[in-house]
Amino acid sequence: MPHGTVRDVIPAPASDVFDLLHDYQRRLEWDTLLQAAYLTDDHTQADLGAVSICRGKWMLGGIALKTRYVSFRRPEVAAVKMLDRPPLFEEFAATIRHQDLEGDCSSIEYVFHFSARPKWLRPVLQPLMTWVFAVETRKRLRALRNYFERQRQGTCHTSASK
Repeated sequence: MPHGTVRDVIPAPASDVFDLLHDYQRRLEWDTLLQAAYLTDDHTQADLGAVSICRGKWMLGGIALKTRYVSFRRPEVAAVKMLDRPPLFEEFAATIRHQDLEGDCSSIEYVFHFSARPKWLRPVLQPLMTWVFAVETRKRLRALRNYFERQRQGTCHTSASK
């Protein structure tokens, strides 16, 4: 199953980054991939079992993924698994890990796994989708870092910074 990992360093504590990332009321303030993000099924905040819908921007196909939080341990890790079957996706799951670093900064690691459909197009779709998803995830994490840099007027200078 194709997968990828994207990491960055954010100039804020892990708890602040975790909270903003999973705040669907504020998600579009920084997220460069999405045109819509919200919780469903009477969930008012992200937590274990909560269901969310995230719709990509039109230039990326406008595909919406409906996911359920299968792990949620603030401020360390959250993971989601896709519930529906939108175009091109057979399966999708992602894990986001946070870790505090020195200097009031934290690391973020986004790991994704998916399989494409239709099955007969996987040899073509999966490498392309892996590349696009990795590029867009790097943009998202950079936008998240920039959001905190603007809020805190600071940056992190560690070997893990990108």
